[in-house]
Amino acid sequence: MRKEDCIIYKGIFFQIEWYYDAEGKSQPYDYYESCDLTQKRKFLMLCQRIGDFGKINDITKFRNEGDGIFAFKPQPDRYLAFFRRGKKIIVTNAYRKASDKMPPNEKILALKNMEDYLNRNPDMEEETK
Repeated sequence: MRKEDCIIYKGIFFQIEWYYDAEGKSQPYDYYESCDLTQKRKFLMLCQRIGDFGKINDITKFRNEGDGIFAFKPQPDRYLAFFRRGKKIIVTNAYRKASDKMPPNEKILALKNMEDYLNRNPDMEEETK
């Protein structure tokens, strides 16, 4: 994935981007591509809302999961992300919700991907929300 291909949405408040690893692979993008049009539309509407308005007050749609990780929650999917300086949100991984609790391995993967991203982009540290 090229850097310019990673942009999901450019809004007034935030630009939302896909995380991709050092080899250019992006698990959340691949997951998104496997979704049907209705699922894609739900996620993109959330990206547009936070991008243009700077927040989503409904915790059933966007929630702080702790440790700097946030979740976009278009049913039945979850897209985990973090904020970074420069008014960007990086979507680290995605999965289909199967239970009320987030699987621990998904948050671990989000944190690992966040660390990898920040190590490869040292001038762009995590922004606290």
